[in-house]
Amino acid sequence: MSHSPGFLKIVDDAKSRVKQTDVPAVLARVKKGERPLLVDVREDNEWVKGRIAGAIHLGKGVIERDVEAAIPDKRAEVILYCGGGFRSALSADNLQKMGYTNVISMDGGWRSWVEAGGPVEK
Repeated sequence: MSHSPGFLKIVDDAKSRVKQTDVPAVLARVKKGERPLLVDVREDNEWVKGRIAGAIHLGKGVIERDVEAAIPDKRAEVILYCGGGFRSALSADNLQKMGYTNVISMDGGWRSWVEAGGPVEK
């Protein structure tokens, strides 16, 4: 997917401030039996086609509005993912501005998760 320079600029800026992880690290945790809080920030039409098993959905368009009700503990570890890792970085940056202290963007997102054979559900 080709992204505009302006979009890539704000993504790079957000990534400079947020913690990141990758699919192999999260998948290793899941395979060990851990159940990290995974939040899918993709659009509704992406979510219904498939998602990481056990994830919750707070789309990028509503996450700031709805996150405090869904995840009231601002110290909780929250791993955000999208299609590839750009929208999740933008969302993580905003959650940090809202006082969340342990938000992480998963680089590679849904596409890398599926390629790695991670558990999914529909």
